[in-house]
Amino acid sequence: MTKVEILVGGALPKKTEETLADLFAPRGLADDLSGVRGFARGPTLKPERALMERMPKLEIIANFGVGYDGVDLAYAARHGIVVTNTPEVLTEEVADTALGLLLMTVRELSAAERYLREGKWRNAPYPLTATLRDRTVGIVGLGRIGMAVARRLDAMLVPVAYHARHARTDVEYPYYADLAALARDVDTLIAVVPGSPETKNLIDAAILKALGPTGVLINIGRGSTVDEAALIAALKDGTIRAAGLDVFTDEPNVSAELIALPNTVLLPHVGSATVHTRDAMGQLVVDNLWGWFDRGAPVTPVPETPWPRK
Repeated sequence: MTKVEILVGGALPKKTEETLADLFAPRGLADDLSGVRGFARGPTLKPERALMERMPKLEIIANFGVGYDGVDLAYAARHGIVVTNTPEVLTEEVADTALGLLLMTVRELSAAERYLREGKWRNAPYPLTATLRDRTVGIVGLGRIGMAVARRLDAMLVPVAYHARHARTDVEYPYYADLAALARDVDTLIAVVPGSPETKNLIDAAILKALGPTGVLINIGRGSTVDEAALIAALKDGTIRAAGLDVFTDEPNVSAELIALPNTVLLPHVGSATVHTRDAMGQLVVDNLWGWFDRGAPVTPVPETPWPRK
């Protein structure tokens, strides 16, 4: 049987590419894409309209990652192209990263390590830091990852409240419909929000002011959800205490101003970056493509694009 042609691109794991090559007929960006019916899209390849127009037979975009804000969903929906993502398989890994980033930021652990490596400990102990013991965390976005973060904070005896589009009926954490009110009542915000036009600059100067001078912001969702210029200003003038970021507005380009600030901890978008989790994400990409072409049923379609075959 002739293998289905698919476009493969965007820095997928090697194991994923090998599996795709076994099951399908992979094509690259330099190839003729007129016969391509599926697209295994890695995180570094943005499917611009021009690229999608090169694939008139395209039926499915299997996105590697939970976030799919880089996909032109309106175009996909108009042309009957189903889009899938990779939820759940990275939930625990990203939640682990969130807690690590929180501890690094509040306890200044990366700065303390640099202090030791620079030989300064011989002259004086590292200065005392802030603590989680007197903090309350507000989670912005209590989905799968947000819930996993909350469970970890429960184990650490850190009180949790949350803001989301709707209150959940399966949790007892205090719910805030108003994000500014949440920011005023907590001193730590952890953003776990997907990127979209609705969430762009959700955390802006007003929210940072409400968080206050002891406030800490952690962002492991999408860089676009935080007004980066407002954040830099807030960190410089003491509007908030510190920030820990795994995501940025123009990745992999990070603002030199952010890098220069002593009260930031910056990670290169490593939330799910382990071999175990990336392979699991890659397998879900494969499963979505195979499910679509084998039985017309992807495993994890996103809600914005209808997927039933006609």
